[in-house]
Amino acid sequence: MRAFAAFDNLRGEAKPWLLTIVRNTSVDWLKRNRNAAAAISYDGGPSDPVEPSPDPEESLLISRDRDQVRQALEQLPSDFREAVVLREMEGLSYKEIAAAIGVPLGTVMSRLSRGRDWLKRILSTPKAMPRGQGGAR
Repeated sequence: MRAFAAFDNLRGEAKPWLLTIVRNTSVDWLKRNRNAAAAISYDGGPSDPVEPSPDPEESLLISRDRDQVRQALEQLPSDFREAVVLREMEGLSYKEIAAAIGVPLGTVMSRLSRGRDWLKRILSTPKAMPRGQGGAR
């Protein structure tokens, strides 16, 4: 509704403009409604219907990898997570990200670099395997 009401103010490309409205609305909502334990998580998007269906074992591995990436993203500070998600999952250009979140292009580049490095460290850290799941006894 906010985007529709402000449509006359659109200057330039619509996607970054709309994402800015969505981002600002979300930030405002979180400030009003967040309690100390609340957290937002990314649950993934729809899969590509063109790709053939993986077998059950492959599906399990894909699901486990997706969960690991989602958990790693949740560990990033929100500024880094926001930049990484907009670039890697939404496919925005650096310039579009800068416009959407209202920061200079250099800040976007820095956040992406640091966010990617942080994700690499998180994902390369070995996790303890839960009881009853693999391993020699």
